[in-house]
Amino acid sequence: MIAATVNKAARPVPAWALYFVAVIPPVWLVYLGLTGGLGVDPVKVMEHQMGEWGLQLFIATLAITPLRRYAGINLLKFRRALGVITFFYILGHLLVWLVLDVQILAQVWADILKRPYITVGMASFLLMLPLALTSNNLAVRKLGGTAWRKLHWLTYPAVILGGVHYLMLVKGWQWEPIIYLCVIGVLLLLRQGGKKAPRTAAS
Repeated sequence: MIAATVNKAARPVPAWALYFVAVIPPVWLVYLGLTGGLGVDPVKVMEHQMGEWGLQLFIATLAITPLRRYAGINLLKFRRALGVITFFYILGHLLVWLVLDVQILAQVWADILKRPYITVGMASFLLMLPLALTSNNLAVRKLGGTAWRKLHWLTYPAVILGGVHYLMLVKGWQWEPIIYLCVIGVLLLLRQGGKKAPRTAAS
């Protein structure tokens, strides 16, 4: 019943509408930063919020296949748009750190090399680059379906590293990044479990 209701509500919504909705949170965040609504350190708040939103979107994108497979909720047409939006949110997180926080190129490179949580976060971003660059129909045609799907396996290490980056970033014992990592692990297991099941049944 829930799946049918969600599918019916999602059917008339075009995937491109997500791009317009996705602009609103960052614009609002910038507005709050400029008007004093983010406290004494608005740059840090913007940096962390963009990163957290990016990770949440990454998890949402990862959840689309399990939702369809196990709950009958079909949001597959939104997956590419969510993936692209995820990349740009993470890019925004990175740019706030580069341009507004650190600002000095030599210091940026030093931080990447010396701070493990930044090294892990940068590795996740670099894995996302080919995913973003090939998230279009032209890339699918050029690469071929099989090669394109193999390339997009980079999604898995990228999202795991993103979760680890968040866990290493927070100070003290906090449940939120642990919960994110647990959700990521469960979703990856569900995705792989669904792929293995047909082969076992056929053997």
